[in-house]
Amino acid sequence: MSWAGLKKNINRATTSVLSKTGNMDRTTDREFEEEEQRAKQLAAHAEKLHKQANGYSKALREMTAAQTKIAVTVEQFYDDSEPMGVSGHKYKDAVTKMERQAQEEDTSYRTTVLDPIGRYNAYFPEIQEAIRRRNKKLLDYDNARSKVRKLVERPSEDATKLPRAEHEADVTREMYETMNSQLITELPKIIDARVAYLDPSFEAVVKSQLSFAQDAHNTLEG
Repeated sequence: MSWAGLKKNINRATTSVLSKTGNMDRTTDREFEEEEQRAKQLAAHAEKLHKQANGYSKALREMTAAQTKIAVTVEQFYDDSEPMGVSGHKYKDAVTKMERQAQEEDTSYRTTVLDPIGRYNAYFPEIQEAIRRRNKKLLDYDNARSKVRKLVERPSEDATKLPRAEHEADVTREMYETMNSQLITELPKIIDARVAYLDPSFEAVVKSQLSFAQDAHNTLEG
């Protein structure tokens, strides 16, 4: 990191502390804060959903694998000539078929459930980075405003200091307001996009569960 970058980070950290302790005027935007909070909550819910959806897929694979192991073991208890031996063999064939069906369902499940949720979740790191950049510019703006106020309250012998400080405040204000406006516009779009991603995924979850249950019932019944 360059010296200029290090100095800027130190200034931002100082500004943040002073703002939080009430020793410096802090710029606030209620509309942005509300949208940011909504986005944070949605990101947490979406991440939780993705983990749980992955957990369901894993549990299904483990269950069908366990069924197959049980069937293999049960078959070993009987000879083919015994009635239970015939039943054990049929049961093993059935659960082997169920395991294949589960693998097919898992492929579809990943395409229709896990992948869309994962793609939606991929937006949030970019959003968080944009918010961090916006917050840094906010600190720069508050720091620049503070410098202007101090020079107004205690004029410097250097007559050029105040105009330079005012110019810096104007520049940082424009940069902050641009980023702030963009986020206020874009955050609701990301939030609304959940309908396009999550609604079809929820429908696919229900269909997947129904399909697996019906296939398992038909296979065991047959």
